[in-house]
Amino acid sequence: MIFADIDDTITTDGRLEPAAFKALWSLHEAELAVVPVTGRPAGWCDHFARMWPVSGVIGENGAFYFRYDQRRRHLDQHYLLSAKARARLQVRLQKVRDQILAQVPGSAVASDQPYRIHDLAIDFCEDVKRLPPASIDRIVALFQKAGATAKVSSIHVNGWFGDYDKLSMMKTFAWEILGLRLDEAKDRRRALYVGDSPNDEPAFAFFERAVGVANVRDFEDRLKHPPRYVTRARAGAGFAELARYLLRSRS
Repeated sequence: MIFADIDDTITTDGRLEPAAFKALWSLHEAELAVVPVTGRPAGWCDHFARMWPVSGVIGENGAFYFRYDQRRRHLDQHYLLSAKARARLQVRLQKVRDQILAQVPGSAVASDQPYRIHDLAIDFCEDVKRLPPASIDRIVALFQKAGATAKVSSIHVNGWFGDYDKLSMMKTFAWEILGLRLDEAKDRRRALYVGDSPNDEPAFAFFERAVGVANVRDFEDRLKHPPRYVTRARAGAGFAELARYLLRSRS
């Protein structure tokens, strides 16, 4: 199975280009389970799970997974938190939001926030002028001061209350859907992770087959555990490069 970040890993500058989308289909047709793992919101992940050639989607940095059962024509949804718990946490996150916007000039709530159900995404370069590293660090610090977990992607700082993360939900998905125990070395060797930014670091450290698309080098100074392998091409072109390599290796 292949776990893959979406933003600037499968996509390029915010768009899903033909080569990357073709790579998704090629991997799917070769019966390799592809599971996007993203900080993007539940509303987007509903679409990805239904419309993309994937085995499931892990969203909002590990808060849930969605899996579309084509035979039953049904979207299976697995959430860590109840609807009531999510609503309570959103009230706390609104207070953090107000502090960040007041104390970090140029920051903004991410445009996809209305489709989120677990976390708060602060935009530092997607729809705003790119903020300097010191401002990104300040956003992280304000989340952490409030007791929230904060992770930096290539475009947002995501914050949430809870001890879950992408890796924990990958383990859950692998076991519940594919019957693989990723904590066991023999099963972990059957999986690969590809990403591009600091919030992928736990997966880079965990998987023997950890791959970064070339733009991961933009974050070299922020990664204690870089990926073992790096593609020649950046973003979606790098994902397509990895797919071609894997398919050639199988054949």
